[in-house]
Amino acid sequence: MAQVPAAADTLEAVHRHVAEGDYRAADALCEGALDVAPADLALRRAHALLLMDSGAFARAAQAWALVAAAEPSAEAWSRGAICLARLGAHAQAVPAFEHALQLAADAFLVRLWYAESLDALGRHDDALPMYFAAVRTAQAKGRWLDQNSTAPELQARVVAAMQRIDQGRHALFVAAIQPLLDRFGEPALRRVMAALRIYLGLQPRPADDGQHPTFLYIPELDPSPYLGAARFPWHDRLQDATAGIVEEAQQVLASRQSVQPFLDFSNGASPQDYLVGERGDGAWDAYFFYRHGQAHSENLQLCPRTAAALAQVPLTRIDGHAPEVLFSILAPGTTIKPHYGVTNARVVTHLPLIVPPDCALEVGGIAHAWEVGRLVTFNDTCLHQAWNHSDRVRVVTILDTWHPDLDEAETLALRHLVETIGAFNLRAGV
Repeated sequence: MAQVPAAADTLEAVHRHVAEGDYRAADALCEGALDVAPADLALRRAHALLLMDSGAFARAAQAWALVAAAEPSAEAWSRGAICLARLGAHAQAVPAFEHALQLAADAFLVRLWYAESLDALGRHDDALPMYFAAVRTAQAKGRWLDQNSTAPELQARVVAAMQRIDQGRHALFVAAIQPLLDRFGEPALRRVMAALRIYLGLQPRPADDGQHPTFLYIPELDPSPYLGAARFPWHDRLQDATAGIVEEAQQVLASRQSVQPFLDFSNGASPQDYLVGERGDGAWDAYFFYRHGQAHSENLQLCPRTAAALAQVPLTRIDGHAPEVLFSILAPGTTIKPHYGVTNARVVTHLPLIVPPDCALEVGGIAHAWEVGRLVTFNDTCLHQAWNHSDRVRVVTILDTWHPDLDEAETLALRHLVETIGAFNLRAGV
């Protein structure tokens, strides 16, 4: 709706008084104008801003509440919450910050204020992931990386937040495995503790050994691209089940029920980032038995011989993360681009089921031609890719197990550690 001239004149006069530093005159002018036109949102917002700028935080908080009631916005909720926080009214500020962040999740400065209010209320466990989210979001936008990218008035607060993150995450993650440190002793978990220090940036990674996990690096594990069958006593039992698994994979291909794209593009990525297609974009589909540690019970029931064979395998078990087990269905003419896996704590095994000619896996620069029923286990934190240059579909079963160099104490500790990191990152929105 077009603004009436009188209101426009009032706003112009208010801005002139504020520019001159005469907040009292600007306040009086706004008060008088709002008595006449209480529904004028632009005028009400200008009044809230000048009250906030002048340090009248109690009145400013009330003014922003009126703006938010008339037209809810991240600005109104966040500015009102900041006024409340400046007054020390953190219990009232916290829900207002939450309203603002629901409308603008990437508002990193608002999230910093929110974390500080949570801390002021003694809600330290809730504050920590919010500090982390604030700094991570800011740095993703090129801010808070150094003094030059941080406003002078924020530098002390940002440094304090970073120190809080470093100390808090370290304490949280060590606490997750402390019972196992007490049970097995620190020497038994030496590699796990080193992995944590590397993850937190407290210890450098060793010299490049060809492994580049995107998440968690465990030192002193065999870095070989491929691991021999002799290290996995369960290999023979799974290979013996190949014929029955192939039949079930063929049934899945025939029905296509519950088959879905393997890749998730919700983060804005596209198929071209991961796949090369000789006939269009290419396609990589999956029929999941487990994903992110969650069983796909119906798929397991529909493939009983596959389920029985998998029950004999010591799969990686991490709540919310592992195992990941599937029929991997690679369309004709599709190449999966070179990439790295998340952690060398686990290794990946393929059981080839349907393998046309001119299909292969390459890990660490070493190619491997799949053969039906012949397992291959590899370290997916080495650069790896796969291709199907044929005109038929290729199907392998993919599953993950712990790296065979890890013992029971280490796998228990890593499970607790990864679950705790995952839960923390989920709370931080990472």
